[in-house]
Amino acid sequence: MPDRSEVSLSPRPASAGAPSPAAGGSASEAEKPAVEFRDIDIAYGKFVAVRDFSLSIRKGSFVTLLGPSGCGKTTILRSIAGLVDISGGQIMIDGRRVDDVPIYKRNIGLVFQSYALFPHKTVFDNVAFGLKYRNVPKPEIARRVGQALDMVRLPGSEKKLPSQLSGGQQQRIALARAIVFEPQVLLLDEPLSALDANMREEMRVEIKKIQKATGITAIFVTHDQEEALSMSDRIVVMNAGSVEQIGTPEEVYETPATAFVADFLGKANMLAGTVSKSDGTTAVTLAAGQTVNVTSPRPLASGSKVTVVVRPQKLSIGAMAGANRLSGRVVSTSYLGGSAIYEIDIGGKTNVRANAPINGHVVREGETIEVGFDPGGCVLLDESGQRIS
Repeated sequence: MPDRSEVSLSPRPASAGAPSPAAGGSASEAEKPAVEFRDIDIAYGKFVAVRDFSLSIRKGSFVTLLGPSGCGKTTILRSIAGLVDISGGQIMIDGRRVDDVPIYKRNIGLVFQSYALFPHKTVFDNVAFGLKYRNVPKPEIARRVGQALDMVRLPGSEKKLPSQLSGGQQQRIALARAIVFEPQVLLLDEPLSALDANMREEMRVEIKKIQKATGITAIFVTHDQEEALSMSDRIVVMNAGSVEQIGTPEEVYETPATAFVADFLGKANMLAGTVSKSDGTTAVTLAAGQTVNVTSPRPLASGSKVTVVVRPQKLSIGAMAGANRLSGRVVSTSYLGGSAIYEIDIGGKTNVRANAPINGHVVREGETIEVGFDPGGCVLLDESGQRIS
């Protein structure tokens, strides 16, 4: 490891932080994961919070742990930092096992939901805290703090106290403090949840820009699907201490692996039905009585119980509603400006949600409309709730 006082806060190479063979690094070094979880278990007495968790994170990537409260995502994050002990498995950073390494020897930056700034210290002293702890020379501390504050767009704020800053500014200072000493991994534990909607959106962009500019490996925890989809290179969807699906934002949204992922990420329409024919195109008779044609990755036996998963954005309304058309009555309308969300009763105690653009007319409650979707615009789940592949 180089002396941290001799390393400037600067962007990593375009290869996402791994040295190229030409620069003195071997091909195996370039391919080494930044962070690796190997069969992690975390238990509190008899309660198992995380079970058999494995994940490999590429250097320079932005990975989000997404799931509902209590699913284990924050526990995983805290285990990397050394704030939670694991019960089994291994945690590796740059190929070195760290789960048995003291907290202060793990080169990790942390940004918390509560900011965790020292209220009695100035912005300069808050940001410089980690550098002083590492005995970096004073001139170098001043240079790095100034550079970090420039990066988070708060130059000249060195002498202010946290109480003199807005919530968004405090979060920027917390981010500057976490990156100023160039950690190997940046951990972000629901850092935007205390901000208002406009500030959250602004900070999403800022965090992603800074992560890209520095090339740092970032692990982000949230229960907000919009944050996960807009910021991540990969998303790890968690439920009850286990992984449901790992993939790019497009993969987990467009092709959910389980019923849980489909419902949690985007509240998809889940239409239960029975296969009535499967010869190229699969015909599914829905519980509501209608039959729809869907594209199946393989032939399915007649009589098989399946669920047709259709995202609200995939449902169109009106005369050109799509190859599969379902008639129904509008139960509720939520106007969103350029689009509207309609809840539609299609019979058989089945409601569907359509998120459709407004083409000069907002459909009102009580009106009868047609909704539709294309055969390839859905995913099929089997009787156990797993995607059919």
